[in-house]
Amino acid sequence: MKNNKMRLFLTGLFLCAAMPALAQDKPADEKKVVSAAAELDKDAAKPNGEKLVMEKIRNEFKVDDARVQGLRGQKLGYGEISIALSLAKELPGGITDANVQKVMAMRQGPPVMGWGKIAKELNLKLGPVISGVKKMSAEVRKQVRKDAKLEKQNAERNEKQERMEKHERNEKTERMEKTERPGKPGKH
Repeated sequence: MKNNKMRLFLTGLFLCAAMPALAQDKPADEKKVVSAAAELDKDAAKPNGEKLVMEKIRNEFKVDDARVQGLRGQKLGYGEISIALSLAKELPGGITDANVQKVMAMRQGPPVMGWGKIAKELNLKLGPVISGVKKMSAEVRKQVRKDAKLEKQNAERNEKQERMEKHERNEKTERMEKTERPGKPGKH
C-alpha cells in the first residue's frame, strides 16, 4: 500500500514537472529561428546596417530590391525575409514568385503557421535556415564593426590634421617683434 502511494506520488510529481515542457507552444528550432531573425533585424537597425543587410540578402538569394521591398511591404523584418527566401530556395524551382507566395500564404494563414511548422509541411529542415540567418547576421555585424573602426580612424586623422593646420596658422600670424630705431641726435 505504501509503495503504491509512493509510486502515485512520484508519478504525479513527474507529470507536474513535465507539464511545462509539454505545454511550450514553440519548439526549440522555432525559438532559434525567431531569435536569429530578431538578431538580423537588430543588425539592420545599426548605422549602415540596413544597406549591408539588403546587400547580403540580394547576394545570398539572388533577388532584386523589388522582391525584398515587396516582402517588407507585408510587414516582414529582414530576418523573416531571409527565412522565407531560405525556405523558398529549397523548394523545387528555387526562389520563384509561386514558391515565395506559397511560403508567405502558410505564414500569414489562415491558419497562421510558425516557421518550424511551415518547414515541416514543406518537408524541409529548419536547421540550415537557422545557420544561414545566423551567418548572415554575423557577417553584417563584422562589417558594421569594420566600418565603425574605419570611421573612427578617419575622424581621428581629420582631427589630427585640423590641429596641425591650426598650429601652422598660429605660427604664421604671430607678429614679428619691432626693432628699436636709433633715436634722433639731440633728443634723449
